[in-house]
Amino acid sequence: MRKMILLTVLMVFGVALFSGSVTIAGETAGEYVDDSTMHTKATAIIVKDPDAHYLKIDLTVTQGDVVLTGFVNSRETEERIVGKIKEIKGVKSVKSFLKVQEKK
Repeated sequence: MRKMILLTVLMVFGVALFSGSVTIAGETAGEYVDDSTMHTKATAIIVKDPDAHYLKIDLTVTQGDVVLTGFVNSRETEERIVGKIKEIKGVKSVKSFLKVQEKK
């Protein structure tokens, strides 16, 4: 019986601790979007883009900040990709270090 009470107290404490850490950040558990989810969505945008899917573009996401590096075929492609990535829920900023690669 004592083990059951102790287990219940520990579970309640654990839930309270977890929910408190999320609300401290100003987000509820349902609103929280992690970096890996944003990374997956941003990668999908690049892969689906008709002008960028075959180019070498790397991206990193750290606490909602996205950094793009690599090559694109035009500034229009870069602007389109950056604009779509900015629309992803949870993205705070997008920094582009993409370079235009001339077609040969």
